[in-house]
Amino acid sequence: MIRSYFLAGLLLIETAAAQLVIKGELLHTMTGDLEPIKNGVVVCGADGKISAVGKQGEVELPEGAKVIEASVVTPGIIDARSSIGLSGLLNLPRHDQEQLDHTSPVQPELRAFDAYNGRDPLVKWVRDLGITTIHTGHAPGALVAGQTMVVKTDVASIVSPDDTLLPLAMVAVSLSKNQNNGQVSKAPGTRAKSMAVLRSELVKAREHARKAEDADAEKTPEPNLKLDILAAVLRKETPLLIQANRHHDITAAIRLQQEFGFDLVLEGASEAYLVLDEIKASGCPVLVHPTMARSFGDRRNMTFKMAAELHKAGIPFAFQSGFEAYVPKTRVVLFEAGAAAAHGLPPKQTLAACTIRPAEILGLADYIGSLEVGKDADLALFEGDPLETVTRCSGVVIGGKLRSSEPH
Repeated sequence: MIRSYFLAGLLLIETAAAQLVIKGELLHTMTGDLEPIKNGVVVCGADGKISAVGKQGEVELPEGAKVIEASVVTPGIIDARSSIGLSGLLNLPRHDQEQLDHTSPVQPELRAFDAYNGRDPLVKWVRDLGITTIHTGHAPGALVAGQTMVVKTDVASIVSPDDTLLPLAMVAVSLSKNQNNGQVSKAPGTRAKSMAVLRSELVKAREHARKAEDADAEKTPEPNLKLDILAAVLRKETPLLIQANRHHDITAAIRLQQEFGFDLVLEGASEAYLVLDEIKASGCPVLVHPTMARSFGDRRNMTFKMAAELHKAGIPFAFQSGFEAYVPKTRVVLFEAGAAAAHGLPPKQTLAACTIRPAEILGLADYIGSLEVGKDADLALFEGDPLETVTRCSGVVIGGKLRSSEPH
């Protein structure tokens, strides 16, 4: 990793090889009962992992370590769903908008990392606000828009899939009467047609997988980028991320899961409060719509209390920044979480829903999401309550290295 480079005109600085020690008046480890540690300390090892966590005075500090103090320290914030890096800051369709291909309604073969630009100013902007990991990829707007991935916000260029945490996280699907937004072909045009097309493609993928597993080599089908990805969905290697906001779209997604047996993650779920029992019975988690999203179209019946309702029902969920059709192309997941806390979600559960809960949903809880020995040393430092929109993020640590830029 190079020691410094220019990112959108601002200098990104890494510390030298000295270990980092982070002290916080309040340390949210997001472990166990989610209770914070007063006057806590986190020691970042030279390997980029957390080597010690505890109360100040009870943890041995490495000699020569760089010590940074903050009012509040949390795990690095995780954005559970966005199109950051594919949709750019400037909102120029021919230059920095790669989140949606308009040529076909079904394109599961489109890889997120092939379009990702880690040097886009939008990536730095969210990193400076405490977001260290993003689940990003192709945006809603087509029946099957493409793939998503998980990457840290300090990755400027993806040279190989190993530069990501998950090169293929999920396959993004949208269920809506107008999921094409007039941008692709007219088909599928209705909800019934959308479901028929999805079922048809999954049936083809199932048959493709059956032939591929046939012992008779002469019957082995040729590789098919589209069907190979959908076959991975059917094998439960890759979840299907279905954006469904209306209650009947949510139940349609659940029916599809029951028919084909794939792992389902619901996205949006604006009317989930109408079908909480059905969602809970399905066992699928929810990436809840941005709390302050505009309430029109399929989100016209959304509520600020959606996260609180999911929490009361015992349904696992996480916060997302989502995708916006206008500049600056993304919301800030931490601000959306703060709005949910103001509308009935307990603060500890709110912070969990943008740290450890998305890590669990993404299958990455062994690496990120909480401050525990052996996990990646990703931390966000704040001057006060991180759920208050006026609170400044004073520092970001990713992989045990301090990332800082000119004040913003």
